[in-house]
Amino acid sequence: MAAIRMAQYGTKHGHAAGKIAAMRKNPDVEMVGVFEPDTQRRRELAQQDGPYQGLHWCADERDMLDDPTIVAVASEGRNDESLDQTEEIVKAGKHVWYDKPAGDDWTRWQRTVALADEKGLIIQMGYMFRYHQGFRRIAAWAKSGLLGEVFGIRAHMSTCISESARRAISVHVGGICYDLSGHMLDQIVWLLGRPEKVTSFLRNDGGMVPGFEDNTLAVLEYEGAIAFVDIAAMETRPMARRFEVYGRRGSAIMEPLEPARAIRLCLDSPREGYAQGEQSVPLNVQTRQTLYELELDAFLASITGKRPPTRSLQHELLVQETLLRCTGRIGGD
Repeated sequence: MAAIRMAQYGTKHGHAAGKIAAMRKNPDVEMVGVFEPDTQRRRELAQQDGPYQGLHWCADERDMLDDPTIVAVASEGRNDESLDQTEEIVKAGKHVWYDKPAGDDWTRWQRTVALADEKGLIIQMGYMFRYHQGFRRIAAWAKSGLLGEVFGIRAHMSTCISESARRAISVHVGGICYDLSGHMLDQIVWLLGRPEKVTSFLRNDGGMVPGFEDNTLAVLEYEGAIAFVDIAAMETRPMARRFEVYGRRGSAIMEPLEPARAIRLCLDSPREGYAQGEQSVPLNVQTRQTLYELELDAFLASITGKRPPTRSLQHELLVQETLLRCTGRIGGD
């Protein structure tokens, strides 16, 4: 099979360098070039060593979007740029590897997804934990019934970021909740579906950037279950990120998320090769870069028809709708 010609639109997303490295490493990708609308940043990156070294820099986005040989584009602009850029990519008839989250404009995101569906295009969001062995195993246990009926999920994914990073994110309603909670919501709605009600607590307790929601909690209510996502911007490093799923017949707790080495599994009786009570289920350690590479493998397999997308377009819509309900951009009920 001939290599798939890809390009990258934007460089200011926090995952952008890792994504370009994944594309350059993958033998099934021919990396055509990058377009960065900020000319100063383009000059800086072009002069640096690292993942962008030696790449072709497009002078204009049309160089990339109007090239019929480019099949797919990685959308890696800053979060306040990326939805506009992704819509341009879809209008140009190209598949999109789109780094999260999918913008603040719910109507525009719905329109972009509808256009992709109409054109038969793949949009794969950059939620790398979909390819994380621990999350995949917990999801398999929950969906198979090993844990019994799930009644509770707790997800904690705090960070510790600078004042400049907080100011950059503060343009988004919901602050740090907007920036990071999509990772956990992606997992929660995969297991439980659309929440009936969302209630959020979006506080500014750090005080470093007035008005920036730096200490947040979202509560998702379901028939028979409740989920909590708490994210703050000022937790001491290394952060104690964790994911917990509680069912009527067992529970699974993973901490830390990166690098995840084991899951604490507890069952009410022995089954499916696991013992009754508490046990530690080992995991193969995966780096963040490995997860990006697995993301790309899945994306390439989808756009070439080798396997269905990891998540449907309807799921991508649901994750973003739930995120915007959490931040208050759209109603929580």
